[in-house]
This record gives sequence, structure tokens and C-alpha cells, in this order.
Amino acid sequence: MKKGIGLAKSSKLKPHRATERATDKQIGGKHYKSYSIQPIEFIVANKLDFIQGNIIKYCLREKQGENPDEKWNKIIHYCELAKELKNKK
Repeated sequence: MKKGIGLAKSSKLKPHRATERATDKQIGGKHYKSYSIQPIEFIVANKLDFIQGNIIKYCLREKQGENPDEKWNKIIHYCELAKELKNKK
């Protein structure tokens, strides 16, 4: 069996998707594609945790039609979560 074909069959992926790099595509928009490094690549390279990663992700996201107040409220909420959950003693 050729390499990659079994993966595509067993995971029910279309053959072209089994060979496409995940970092070369974005599902549901283009709001991260304009950056020289994708937020997920920055998050992983810097070993950020879930909350830190979401703060980065929401800061950089420029999604068409997104309510700016909602965007900044999400960022603030994740900062509050970090403060509350990480400062437990």
C-alpha cells in the first residue's frame, strides 16, 4: 500500500487533503492568512498555554463582520480567566 493512501482511506479524508499541510489552509475565512506567521505557529513555538494562545488568537483576528466590542470583550475575558485561574495558591 502506498504511503498516505491508507491514511486518506482510514480517516475518510479526501486524498488531496491527506497531503495538504494544515498550516497552508484555513477553514472558515482568511482572518489569519495575512500574517507572516500564523498565530498557531507562534503559540506552539513559544509553548503558550491555552489561555495565552486564545489571547494571541483573538488579538490578531480580523474577521469580517465581527463586532469590535465583542472581540475586545473576548480578549478581556481571557485575561480575567488567566488572572483568576493562574493566580490560585
